[in-house]
Amino acid sequence: MADDQHDPAPLLRDFVNTLNVEDAADELTTPAALAGWLAGRGLVQDGARVSGADLATAVALREGLREAMAAHHGPQEADFPDELEDALAALPLRVTLTGTRPRLVPLDPSGTAAAGLSRLAAAIMDAVAAGTWPRLKICQEHTCRWAFLDTSKNRSRSWCSMSVCGNRTKTRAYRARRRA
Repeated sequence: MADDQHDPAPLLRDFVNTLNVEDAADELTTPAALAGWLAGRGLVQDGARVSGADLATAVALREGLREAMAAHHGPQEADFPDELEDALAALPLRVTLTGTRPRLVPLDPSGTAAAGLSRLAAAIMDAVAAGTWPRLKICQEHTCRWAFLDTSKNRSRSWCSMSVCGNRTKTRAYRARRRA
């Protein structure tokens, strides 16, 4: 299963990016696609059981995480969607005190989608512990909404790519000023 010592931020970023908003391309359209994605990241064993309800939970978790990451752009308090809270509440997790620090672990065996989704939920707390959670952000270009890890020194990055999304935003602002 997934390595407990790695930085969980890329896993969370990649999960949110299973939906490419700009191209309307969704990697998680079927239970089998979800099973393949989870197995490909070592979150479940190959052949894990995945239902339509698991897929709905995964999509709610993904979109809730996208909104949570969008809130990392400023000091404002975020109201997260009820769907995120419902998705997290549906995941079977428990606290364990084994190892060097307390951590969340799934209750389900690794053969279910719930176990893989629980590992994703636990990765949120691992990212908080690693200090990378507030650096996970969503591109502020409204047509993009791609998740990225803000590695800038002052944590002020706004776009997934300055050369693409930053340029689009600045060009639109320039043209609006020129028209006015």
